[in-house]
Amino acid sequence: MTNPLSGLAAARRKATPYGITSICSAHPLVIQAAIRRAVRDGRGSLLIEATCNQVNQVGGYTGMTPDLFVAFVKEIASREGLEASRIIFGGDHLGPNPWRGEPAAQAMNKAEAMVTAYVWAGFSKIHLDASMGCAGEPAALDDETIAMRAARLAKAAEKAARERGGALPLYIIGTEVPVPGGADHALSDLKPTEAAAARRTIEVHREIFAREGLAEAFGRVIAVVVQPGVEFGSENVIAYRPEASKPLTALLDQEPSLVYEAHSTDYQSRAALTALVANGFPILKVGPGLTFALREALYGLDLIASEMVTGYGERSLARAMERVMLASTGHWRGHYHGDETSLHLRRHYSYSDRIRYYWSTPAASVAVGRLREALTGIVIPETVMRQFLPMLPVELGPAGDPDAILLAAVDQVLADYEAACLGA
Repeated sequence: MTNPLSGLAAARRKATPYGITSICSAHPLVIQAAIRRAVRDGRGSLLIEATCNQVNQVGGYTGMTPDLFVAFVKEIASREGLEASRIIFGGDHLGPNPWRGEPAAQAMNKAEAMVTAYVWAGFSKIHLDASMGCAGEPAALDDETIAMRAARLAKAAEKAARERGGALPLYIIGTEVPVPGGADHALSDLKPTEAAAARRTIEVHREIFAREGLAEAFGRVIAVVVQPGVEFGSENVIAYRPEASKPLTALLDQEPSLVYEAHSTDYQSRAALTALVANGFPILKVGPGLTFALREALYGLDLIASEMVTGYGERSLARAMERVMLASTGHWRGHYHGDETSLHLRRHYSYSDRIRYYWSTPAASVAVGRLREALTGIVIPETVMRQFLPMLPVELGPAGDPDAILLAAVDQVLADYEAACLGA
């Protein structure tokens, strides 16, 4: 099967652009919903990505190494009837970020080991991101240092790929500001990356890769991560404005082998996503927006069970999640600000969706399992669906299948991305 990532730049040159959705989540229901849509679609590839903090050689916050993540996704694919050959695995922000509190030499050694583990596991789309300073360094590094470290990581990836056999990796370079996962404050405006800065990123990487004997590998750089002017904060979303990114789009005419990768496209409208694809940003990354939709549906079902199921209790799931997040504050404490009421609201309802880090905890899994069990076989009246899950089709209620409701909530988001990628 032809890798659709390889044809993105050529399609743009021919004025027939298409896009690809990058699913950045390790939640099994999100993965299942994406795989079901791919099965239903019956064509093309499904791009699923893992980040350096989420999955790495020591487990990341999911507890999964790259090979375990691949096995996890393939098991769901097998269950749903999707051929493993249709899945493209991508590694996001692969670099020293998980170890940036350590000296650079130590952090880069670990980053090399991580990239090697990703490639050996079968990840074929590698985002090289060494933009962050390590212990004793500035937070933001100069272009030459970033490119030198990216080249070092590319050498590790090339070596692993040749030893493993099969296709050599496709690479993404560059990074975006603010940091991945959404800003931790309200946003009023956002400037796209300056075209001159993007040009310099490309030129410096090209020069240093050539100097390091990696010219052929640079030929497999397919995209650059820039800020197209899309972002979400805790409570608001900055919508894409095509006119603001025109200089970036124009730069691609001088770099015909490249496109852009757009991060933090979560919560953008279908029209905005379609415009991003048309304007040279055809790789659309989405993660928190999918788990946010899942959380909305879970909490809607939690309210329904509170109303309809004797003995379930009042908002049992939401109360359990509050206990889980208060018992382990590391994933949200430094990101949410305000008084106790504001912190409570953001823990549960923020666009940043940092509650997503807690769904895999034992207590959360038990609470979600109890909710699903409570509503399995229960007919939810149309009027109750309208009250608590108004964004979903009311005909889902009578089926007595809470999983179908959860998957439909995620699929609604994925539908916008598919339409945008097809230019619909």
